[in-house]
Amino acid sequence: MSLQSRREYLEGIRGRYERAGREHKSRILDEFCLNCRYHRKHAVRLLTRAPQPKRKTGRPPRYGPATVTLLKEFWLASDQMCSKRLQAAAPDWLGYLPAPLTAKRQLLAMSPATMDRLLAPWRARFGRKRRAGTKPGSLLKKQIPIRTAHSQITGPGFLEADTVAHCGGSLSGDFIWTLTFTDVHSGWTQCRAVWNKGHTAIHQHLDAAERESPFPWKGFDCDNGSEFLNHALWDHYRKRPHPVEFTRSRPNHKNDNAHVEQKNWSAVRQLLGYDRLECPEIIPLLNELYENEWHWLVNFFCPTFKLKEKKRVGAKYIRKHERPRTPYARLLEAAEVSALEKEKLRAIRSGLDPLKLRKRIEQKLRRIFELQKRT
Repeated sequence: MSLQSRREYLEGIRGRYERAGREHKSRILDEFCLNCRYHRKHAVRLLTRAPQPKRKTGRPPRYGPATVTLLKEFWLASDQMCSKRLQAAAPDWLGYLPAPLTAKRQLLAMSPATMDRLLAPWRARFGRKRRAGTKPGSLLKKQIPIRTAHSQITGPGFLEADTVAHCGGSLSGDFIWTLTFTDVHSGWTQCRAVWNKGHTAIHQHLDAAERESPFPWKGFDCDNGSEFLNHALWDHYRKRPHPVEFTRSRPNHKNDNAHVEQKNWSAVRQLLGYDRLECPEIIPLLNELYENEWHWLVNFFCPTFKLKEKKRVGAKYIRKHERPRTPYARLLEAAEVSALEKEKLRAIRSGLDPLKLRKRIEQKLRRIFELQKRT
């Protein structure tokens, strides 16, 4: 009989033993000793001793309920960042979260592994659905060179571009697309919404994004979609006083544009999900959200990883990353960004509150999805 079975047997006969008379107690005791092979005196002590409450072994918990609650609220407000990014973002966020000072100090001293352990009961698991909406563009493939590595990039200005389809379960018909532009060096990200993928609208949004960037564009890297590989965009970037290096990725190699592919999830899908958006009236509201609240939250308050070193050892690749930092922090250290632009960025950052941004984002999202439901 196992130890657990003996304990269950003991709990089952204890009440009967307490209520029985002397003769019946002797019979119960004989049966108990026979089944469990206990000495009679030991069996008597077990049956007459009051059950002891279970005591938790190990060290007492270091972080109290207030700290755990603060961690959960911080994690949810930051769109469920991974623990390493969460730790890097804590100094920028905790000043705006209402919580005791002791809990904030404990959270600032908390390691990423401890954050993962404490967040385990609430950690959501998202399934990533993938649906390709890239229509191959073959007109300029021979003229546009292929870029597969970014090791030579040491400053901001070299961007990757991609499109995200808000098509629901089908690519047929008309619906909204999101254009995503990500700077390789800093992670600075801009998003724009367009109706279908007409090259005229895409060029207009590219011009607007370039004007609003705090750094000049030096390189433009895209996939092989026809919305980017066309003569109008080729002429726009090559026939200008300061040409922009126009490159493309290899077909069916998403890792060539890994920086923007990751943002398609963290900056678009986490915001809008996989619903079909087929209401044209949504586009102005969505662009207002992209250009203001969402743009500020992603670039000023969401740290990102940056690959520092990659080497092959045998059959494995070993990657080392820098400590997560926000795109805003990286731009402040970049020599390519002018002093005037840095002052503008500091002025914008001084007037931002991440919790208020989250609240305004939720309000605008409710309005967007309400319009979509009416169609």
